[in-house]
Amino acid sequence: MHVRPLLQSPALSVIDYRCTMGPGDVPFLEQHARHSLSYVRSGSFSYDTRGRRHELVAGSVMVGHAGDEYSCSHDHHACGDECLSFQLSPSLADDMGLRKDALRIACVPPTPELMVYGELAQAAGCGDSDIGIDEAAILFVSRFIEATSGNAQKAAPATTRDRRRAVESALWIDAHADRPVDLESTAKAAGVSPFHFLRLFSNVLGVTPHQYLVRTRLRRAARLLADDARSITSIAFDVGFGDLSNFVRTFHRAAGVSPRRFRNAARGDRKIFQERLKAITVG
Repeated sequence: MHVRPLLQSPALSVIDYRCTMGPGDVPFLEQHARHSLSYVRSGSFSYDTRGRRHELVAGSVMVGHAGDEYSCSHDHHACGDECLSFQLSPSLADDMGLRKDALRIACVPPTPELMVYGELAQAAGCGDSDIGIDEAAILFVSRFIEATSGNAQKAAPATTRDRRRAVESALWIDAHADRPVDLESTAKAAGVSPFHFLRLFSNVLGVTPHQYLVRTRLRRAARLLADDARSITSIAFDVGFGDLSNFVRTFHRAAGVSPRRFRNAARGDRKIFQERLKAITVG
């Protein structure tokens, strides 16, 4: 079993599991340490819990209730499986309205409403989305709640207090964008839970906190690339990106050109912007 934590906090963890067990391996008894929703990305396995066996394939969701014992086997597939597991504390599960009976259904078959959010979370974990992995995890859990309850969760109208909190939080993110910032720390600064903070911030400002953080960093990077002599690597780290390749990929996705070509264009290379305008016109 290969285990790669993508996010770890007291309230929420996201873990990438890659199991290499096959038909010849003997299953063993395990216990869910936390409430969990594990999205199966590939492969298949059998999940035995609470006296029943369930067969899971790509797109299925394994549901675990904290304290329940279980075992997994791979009788039908020789290549193991890959899962993205969202693990919640009891307080976060209660805060989000995740019912205990929903946590005891053991599995959900492949459904489009969960599959698309599972893949979104995987993309966020790989840095291929401007949604944060913590935000994607909460979106996945919220979609699970909707899918298992049959009731769509509707955002309440923003109150004056919500609007003030959202704006003050945006200012807080602006002031701390060059440092590590996550949903939990921002929600703590706002004085609300991560789940409610994500909802009120997105409802008021139209973007998630992580999207706002990334765009704040990009805005500052663009300014520095245009009028500062520092290296691209220095700029990437100075504005808050912890990885150069992630900065280059994110900037290119936003600007349509690499940071180096953007800098050259800002310094007078008109050909680069002319090429971009021509591409837009042709498209």
